[in-house]
Amino acid sequence: MVTIPVIDLTAFTNGDTITRQTVIKIYQACHEIGFMYLQNSGISKDLIKQVFTHSKYFFNFPLEVKQKQAWSDEFNNTGYVGLERERLDPNKPGDLKEAFNVNKAAIGIDASIVAFYDSCTELANTVLQAYALALELPKDFFITRHNQQNHTLRLLHYPPLQIPPKPGQVRAGEHSDYGSITLLFQDDVGGLEVQTASGEWIAVPTIPDTVIVNTGDLIQRWTNHVFCSTKHRVMIPSDNRMKQSRYSIAFFCHPNDDIEIACLESCQKEQSPIYPPILAGEYLLSRLQATY
Repeated sequence: MVTIPVIDLTAFTNGDTITRQTVIKIYQACHEIGFMYLQNSGISKDLIKQVFTHSKYFFNFPLEVKQKQAWSDEFNNTGYVGLERERLDPNKPGDLKEAFNVNKAAIGIDASIVAFYDSCTELANTVLQAYALALELPKDFFITRHNQQNHTLRLLHYPPLQIPPKPGQVRAGEHSDYGSITLLFQDDVGGLEVQTASGEWIAVPTIPDTVIVNTGDLIQRWTNHVFCSTKHRVMIPSDNRMKQSRYSIAFFCHPNDDIEIACLESCQKEQSPIYPPILAGEYLLSRLQATY
């Protein structure tokens, strides 16, 4: 039975040198399942709670109010995304969720959102440093290629089901994430599932005081599948939880747009490069255009 590992980041958050044992655990998680839980992430529980409160406040607005800040195009990729507007699995009906995307330029003046974005950026850099060490690269290899903070903070709301879903419709269709890594914060309603290498779907429940981290497509391309970008989805609960709202917050970490994603030389030992080089920005645009 495959399980998602729980990794303690105490050494990182204390500013100590990264232990070899922690690096090995992170390598194994990224190579075998592509997901991990991080304990002691350094992000304040109170700050996370504040952002969830902001999220609920926003999604409680009437639709006409939310639509005034509607997502307009993939070049900007900010604003409100309405119910069924996004189709993560192109073979299924639109997703039963709504979202609000924020980037560095569009954070606004809300102090808690700014602080949360900065905290997520710091944690993402810690994870990227660990990735570099796990791959025997200079420790700032990935950090310097993400220094424009071209990341997206996404507030997500999965409304209660009032009517039966369309055939095959779920809260978020099967997909992999587009960027380097994703930090995920979720409530305890549940529904997130990850596909293992054998094709089995396993639940990813909330573990208190942890952050879920998963590897995205660009790290998979960079590493020639040494680190895997794993398919995941959000299913509709089969019990009374389907009548509850589900909330989550995703922080999508993305390289600078002009960074070329080409197979690392150290990741060509087992097989020749699987993918041709591509600019990070071009890849993100292509995936967003296919999703909306």
